[in-house]
Amino acid sequence: MNYWLMKTEPKTFSWSDLENDFKRRGWTEWDGVRNFEARNNMREMKQGDLVFIYHSVSATEIVGVAQVVHESHNDSKDTTRTWQCVDIIPIKKLARPVSLAEIKEHRALDNTALVNRGRLSVQPVTPEAWHYILDLASKPV
Repeated sequence: MNYWLMKTEPKTFSWSDLENDFKRRGWTEWDGVRNFEARNNMREMKQGDLVFIYHSVSATEIVGVAQVVHESHNDSKDTTRTWQCVDIIPIKKLARPVSLAEIKEHRALDNTALVNRGRLSVQPVTPEAWHYILDLASKPV
């Protein structure tokens, strides 16, 4: 199993939107990614991989865990057939969001893509960082 992080602007598509989409359709097509490295990361995703959902821009925090249910396929909104996407479902909202500021306070997370490659919208997360962040989410601030 691999771990990932996907960014979304909560005003465009929030954790609540992901949950509502799941109730309505059974999954969400994570479409609209228009960066080659992020697209290539989605091509590496496998069914069952876990994904942190990160609210970017205004909130800058990890808010929940999703799971890949359908592997890479053509983005239905792309007529050029250049861009790929995966389908995900919400698994759980974190007990509390883990902010980027909090992540940057922990040296154990210094080498994460979120800290070093902040603009990348779909990025890998190491198993160590994954479990560390989940542990942070389970503790009060």
